[in-house]
Amino acid sequence: MSVPFGFGLPDDTGDGRDGPGGQGGAFDLGSLGAALQQLGAMMQAGANAPDAGGPVNWSMVSDVARKTLAQAGDPSVSDAQRRAVDDAVRLADVWLDPVVSFPATGLPAAAWSRSEWFEATGGAWQTIVRPIAQHMQEVVGQSVAGVSGTEIDPAALAEQLPEELRAMLPGGVPPELAQMMGPMLQMMQQLGVVAFSAQLGQGLAALAGEVVSSSDIGIPLTDNAQPALLPRNVEEYGAGLGLPADDVRLYLALRESAHQRLFAHVPWLRGRVHGAIEEYARGVRVDPDRMRDAMSGIDVSNPQALQELMANGLLQPEDTPEQRAALARLETLLALVEGWVDDVVDQAVDGRLPSAASLRETTRRRRAAGGPAEKTFANLVGMELRPRLAREAATLFAVVRAGRGAQARDALWGHPDLLPGPDDLADPLGFVEDSATELQFDLPDTPPAAEGDPTDQ
Repeated sequence: MSVPFGFGLPDDTGDGRDGPGGQGGAFDLGSLGAALQQLGAMMQAGANAPDAGGPVNWSMVSDVARKTLAQAGDPSVSDAQRRAVDDAVRLADVWLDPVVSFPATGLPAAAWSRSEWFEATGGAWQTIVRPIAQHMQEVVGQSVAGVSGTEIDPAALAEQLPEELRAMLPGGVPPELAQMMGPMLQMMQQLGVVAFSAQLGQGLAALAGEVVSSSDIGIPLTDNAQPALLPRNVEEYGAGLGLPADDVRLYLALRESAHQRLFAHVPWLRGRVHGAIEEYARGVRVDPDRMRDAMSGIDVSNPQALQELMANGLLQPEDTPEQRAALARLETLLALVEGWVDDVVDQAVDGRLPSAASLRETTRRRRAAGGPAEKTFANLVGMELRPRLAREAATLFAVVRAGRGAQARDALWGHPDLLPGPDDLADPLGFVEDSATELQFDLPDTPPAAEGDPTDQ
């Protein structure tokens, strides 16, 4: 049978025979020493990093991500691809100028490889992941009973052992066994950091293989408002659609430029989004009992074991009124950003891009379903960064625009208090009626119908 961290009982060799030397009932201290060596080898890569003592070893995250991307193939962006991105963003800005109040950012367009996306967005991911990682580290530490600093309590350690092993040690844990297990148990906390960091690096590398732009997941991931596309991912996004590659690139450039205009000219928005994410992340929790049970079967000779554990939905949001409110605020804010972009781009392509309807549907389906890497990352950090209410938000912005024009629609971003709340997205006309005096616009006779796929809920 399995005991904590993958060790077997003396009579558990996997083939029905007794343990080493055929002697049942003798604990094999040699296997413990070998496991300590394996654990040390796993941790060596990140132990000397400047941030090795924190809840995330960011040096290891970066190293794992770079190696993963290199192994998958990440060619540099060619000059032709850069010119194509630059041309698409320039044309996108020309089309957006008449339909949006916010001017272009004035920054040159960027064409990123997947590695360049990872490097450019690393700071934002540190902000997003830090509170989750801190909680993970605390839970791993709490699951290691009997360890306090450099001291170990043999009685508490005995309570953590399986009943069968306790029966073999009627006098309690021998001092020499406790002395050997103590350092290993203490290192389990660092093992959790290493495993989480490695899994995070792999998750971000997978995301880098899916995103098509800097703002693809709807949140600001850079400090500036430079529009950026990933040419290789844009090409893969358009593969199989049967549409001209230039149309696909232009449509995605329109969405990217619209996002960046909004983030650049609404000074409070970037901090508000990050604050909503942090508030929600602080309520993500791990079930300590589930963590302890899962860790009891981990084989330290298999470095993937704990990484797989952490990627299998171990983290879950708390089911409390405060956490539900935080989720509602986060989802609403992300939906408002995406809904505004939807309405602006719909205006910009009207009568100009015949493939716009197909591209709009593809984008909304992709947003509703999410990609494999996005789902893996959601399991890892315990939250999805997808705007579930974007269709409703797009309808609301369209109603405002139809009644008073684009300037009134964009004026909603003038202050956080002017934006609709979660209940308003379900009743756009009610929001408009309540705000008509303040916003000073007339209601249309018939609200515009929202286009899109019914799965985008």
